[in-house]
Amino acid sequence: MNPEDRLLLSNQLCFPMYRCARRIIRAYAPLLKSLSLTYTQYLVMMVLWERRKIREKELCELLDLDSGTLSPLIRKLCQRGLLTKSRLEKDARVLALELTEDGLKLRNHALDVPVEMACAMGFDKDNAASLGSLKEQINALSEQLGKSIKASKYK
Repeated sequence: MNPEDRLLLSNQLCFPMYRCARRIIRAYAPLLKSLSLTYTQYLVMMVLWERRKIREKELCELLDLDSGTLSPLIRKLCQRGLLTKSRLEKDARVLALELTEDGLKLRNHALDVPVEMACAMGFDKDNAASLGSLKEQINALSEQLGKSIKASKYK
């Protein structure tokens, strides 16, 4: 590749991924509106639907978000009665989040969201395997970038 072409937007991998991520979040918006959740709140709820209880620090690591981003979001979910937060008796510095009964009920209303998103992305039963393959490739890329960030000046 000509060195001058390295900076062409059309030659970048990052831009189509950025544009795709923005479009995915926009496509989720109408689906999540009926749940009264933002996309980031939906991510938190999916973790709690899976685990029922989690430490805030672990949630931050899992979602790759800092506590400054998650704290107001968690506060809103608690105000809605979907989560509770409490300090651990053993260590009051540790904040634990737990799914409430209302939070669990909301899960039933969210069951079709992944199916609708897969359809919006053009995936159906016939090509679901390619969705899994794409997810694996994106996860591998993300892991590699995470290692590069930890090991380098990109912090």
